[in-house]
Amino acid sequence: MHEAMTFSTHEEYFKTVSPEAQALLLTIQQQVETLIPEATRCISYKMPAFRAKRVFFYFAAFKKHIGIYPPVTNDAELIKLLAPYRGPKGNLSFSLNQPLPIELIGRVAIALHKQAGRGL
Repeated sequence: MHEAMTFSTHEEYFKTVSPEAQALLLTIQQQVETLIPEATRCISYKMPAFRAKRVFFYFAAFKKHIGIYPPVTNDAELIKLLAPYRGPKGNLSFSLNQPLPIELIGRVAIALHKQAGRGL
């Protein structure tokens, strides 16, 4: 449904997903903004994203999961903790019918922010 549409704000995107997914996206958005106050909201690749100099965190709702991109590549301990959620390319997938591990997602946001700052 929303894949073909283009959005200019997170809110526009959120209105196109189920109320259940919307609540999870809002929780993720709040977590990122709390942990990384210099991050600004943007849309990139037609997904809600966050930028701090460069775009470092993307998140989106799908029929059965929330996806978070890109993969964490430089924190071995965190990568190990993320194993149950990692897809073949390292992207993260959180089922809509499971509790959202928001603290873990916060750690992902911080790691991706650092990764982007190093140009990795």
